[in-house]
Amino acid sequence: MAWLAFVAVLAAICGGLLWLAARVRRRGVGRELMGPVDLLYRPHTHEINIEMQTQEERMVETPSPGEPVRRFQPD
Repeated sequence: MAWLAFVAVLAAICGGLLWLAARVRRRGVGRELMGPVDLLYRPHTHEINIEMQTQEERMVETPSPGEPVRRFQPD
């Protein structure tokens, strides 16, 4: 009976960690949580993260079907 309880607790812990990992991926908070760790062990990733953020900010939303086409006009 003790083994069954041990396996049940272990399965609950693993299931909770899987749920937490899926939630973190969906919300995108992993970068903020792991940032200090990345800076300690891999300092070059800070530059990569900054580049990824600028690329995400530059992305243009795709128009919905039926929406009129807008042309890009530089300033």
